[in-house]
Amino acid sequence: MPPRSRSQSQAAQPGDTAPPAGNAVPDDLFKTVSSSRVSQVIVEQIRMLLKEERLKPGDRLPSERDLCVHFGVSRVTVREALRILEASGLVEIRVGARGGAFVTTPDSRRVGEGLATLLSLSPLTAAEVTEARLVFELGIVPLIVERATEEDIEALLALCDQHIEAMERGEYTMEMSAAFHIQVASSTHNAAIRMLVESFHGPLLMSLRQAQSVEPKMGKLGSREHRAFVEAVAARDVAGATATMRAHLERTASRVRADADASGEE
Repeated sequence: MPPRSRSQSQAAQPGDTAPPAGNAVPDDLFKTVSSSRVSQVIVEQIRMLLKEERLKPGDRLPSERDLCVHFGVSRVTVREALRILEASGLVEIRVGARGGAFVTTPDSRRVGEGLATLLSLSPLTAAEVTEARLVFELGIVPLIVERATEEDIEALLALCDQHIEAMERGEYTMEMSAAFHIQVASSTHNAAIRMLVESFHGPLLMSLRQAQSVEPKMGKLGSREHRAFVEAVAARDVAGATATMRAHLERTASRVRADADASGEE
């Protein structure tokens, strides 16, 4: 069979995309790889390029065929690497005439979900979770008092009203309490803090439910403390907000300890 010409080898193939839309990526960014886990080596190369800011959000990676040439691997291997990158939230795969693999901005929600999974699989006790909350949630109070906007305060007060009404109907849940604390953390306007608190949602609920097993009517006083805390934040009263949150968390801690002592936990 006669050799294929350059024009024939570059003819459109099924699955190829139209010319790239977005920022062009230099060909010399990528290195040929050789490994028993080739796809993971490709992933690490692209992660390093992101870290070095040689690849940036919005950049379109070369086509699958071009990546095969750059890395010296098969199309199957490239697709596996792209799937890993997509699952990690580092690239977005788009279809259509202007499709392809595009570098994305890191998603704190996706990272938080990964942390939440690790935490849920860890042998954490309710006492450990509550102790961590005392350190963390008291530590962010000054930021909340300093940065909470009028919109933040209105949203927190609305939650307090909803929770008190739910309490009167006998419908208050620990999920509502957890939602309040996550909203409080959001008032720092710090994405890392928000991500950490969201990732802690599962362990937080576990500890609250364990405390509730000691005090089934738990929530009545807590709901009032939530509102007192928000009012202190609105008044820009760091000491008052800290004292209210400390009393709130320490009561939960005492209930968790009581349950641990009753069950014989060390």
